[in-house]
Amino acid sequence: QVQLVESGGGLVQPGGSLTLSCTASGRTFIMDTMGWFRQAPGKEREFVARVTGRTGRTYYADSVKGRFTISRDNAKNTVYLQMNGLKPEDTAVYYCAARPPTYGGNDETGYNTWGQGTQVTVSS
Repeated sequence: QVQLVESGGGLVQPGGSLTLSCTASGRTFIMDTMGWFRQAPGKEREFVARVTGRTGRTYYADSVKGRFTISRDNAKNTVYLQMNGLKPEDTAVYYCAARPPTYGGNDETGYNTWGQGTQVTVSS
């Protein structure tokens, strides 16, 4: 069974840090682009960051640039999202997703495998 499982969410104070993990199983994801998306209450799901499979090139939404870092460990079939300087507006359910390397762009096009999501709440 092909699946992605996120972990690492939780409650954190403004200015704090969290690291999310997404572990893939069922097939190899080495060539896939891995992305992080988030959905806040009452809002549409939005792109956060992605990392390509071939070159490890990274892309970020403007709202998280300089605060979040995406990385991947292909030996562990895991992608990470290091989140620093968290703000209340970062509160959302965070999803990881995978898509073939033939797709580009910072949207949901082509993502065919999704995790179940992990809640991140930033509040004092």
